[in-house]
Amino acid sequence: MKIDSILKSIRRDELIKLTQELIRIPSVRREGRGGEEKVALFLARLLEEMGLEVVVENVEEGSPNVIAMLRGIEEGPCLMFECHTDVVTEGDPSEWKYEPFEGRLVRNRIYGRGACDTKGNLAAAVKAIQAILESGRCFKGRILLGILVDEEGLMKGVKHFIRHGWAEGVHAAIICEPVDNHLCITQKGALRAELLTIGKMSHGAMPLAGFNPIPPMVSILEKIQRLEEEEIERLGKDPFLGYPSITPTVLQAPVKGEAQLNVVPSQCRALLDIRTVPGQSHEVLKKQLEDIVKDEELTIQMSLQSGPLREIRETLEKGLSKGISFEAKLNIFEDRPWTKTSREEPIVQAVAKAIQLVTGEEPIYDGVPGATDGTFLSSWAGIPIVTLGAGKWMIPHQKDEWVSVDDLELTARIYAASAFIFLSRSI
Repeated sequence: MKIDSILKSIRRDELIKLTQELIRIPSVRREGRGGEEKVALFLARLLEEMGLEVVVENVEEGSPNVIAMLRGIEEGPCLMFECHTDVVTEGDPSEWKYEPFEGRLVRNRIYGRGACDTKGNLAAAVKAIQAILESGRCFKGRILLGILVDEEGLMKGVKHFIRHGWAEGVHAAIICEPVDNHLCITQKGALRAELLTIGKMSHGAMPLAGFNPIPPMVSILEKIQRLEEEEIERLGKDPFLGYPSITPTVLQAPVKGEAQLNVVPSQCRALLDIRTVPGQSHEVLKKQLEDIVKDEELTIQMSLQSGPLREIRETLEKGLSKGISFEAKLNIFEDRPWTKTSREEPIVQAVAKAIQLVTGEEPIYDGVPGATDGTFLSSWAGIPIVTLGAGKWMIPHQKDEWVSVDDLELTARIYAASAFIFLSRSI
């Protein structure tokens, strides 16, 4: 059977070596600067030497996407493997047991920043494709390997990939991320929002000479918390993703300059990390947030123009309140829709069969708690996606990041089997 020879072509020692080589090329994006170029060019050379068609496209300076293509013996479907080259910061290297970019092999584990998220899975995808290539390309259609930048940031790589036409003609995609080799068919959406309340700076002993933007921010956040509770009550618990959430993660006052105890700041800023589940409309949620902010702004403005507050100010501060105003703003600067792929989709069925073939067990269906590049492949390009890869759920973005070699080898085999099964079907 051809698939058996493909799986036997995946060599453990080569998979370890490539994972280590990728980890040893640091690719952290620091303060918005691209940092993926060296590892991208390393991969481009490697894939060209393997015999793939390779294109390198700059997304921004120092951050190139690498797109590689392997064509089969005749026309057919196109399957994409999607990986990213960027990794998050290593933090303080002295806190690591081993050097963060050493790629140290210790028994069954490879340690290093990106080992789990997601250079190990990138190596597994490369080795899976190499095994298929060495088998004689006995498949229909194409395998497209998208090695993209900035997944950990604003996902500029996948957006560039789609805008430049690469997603056209792709029939399905496997997103190579650390999910303990579960077959993930859904993932949370994300909205990133900035709240700003603007008052007037004053002395802490004479607060009525200005207007404190902090209490209105607290009021807005309390109303947003009630909205979160209403959404949880309305939607319940998603079987794969859990509950939706609206989480304030940053609170600043003042927004610029140094804070001081006896100074009322002129501005207060909060950042919201909003995670959505199937059944939530992002447009409706945006409108609800906008209404909360507008209602608070209107209430404060009315209180400044009439009633006891104005009288107290004019009496105590001798008219200084006349130039006082209040403003509240909401800026939603990132919108990542949730995704959900039917179990009836050919890619889901192909990966499920591959897992059964490789492991002898039924797949564990699951969901991804965060967004991935697959968010945009699904929502912008309409490509059915699944997420699968080696790595424990809680390991990414921590010190002493690691991935199991046994799990990586299993992943590479599942990738190869999935491609063979998916590309054996006719469209």
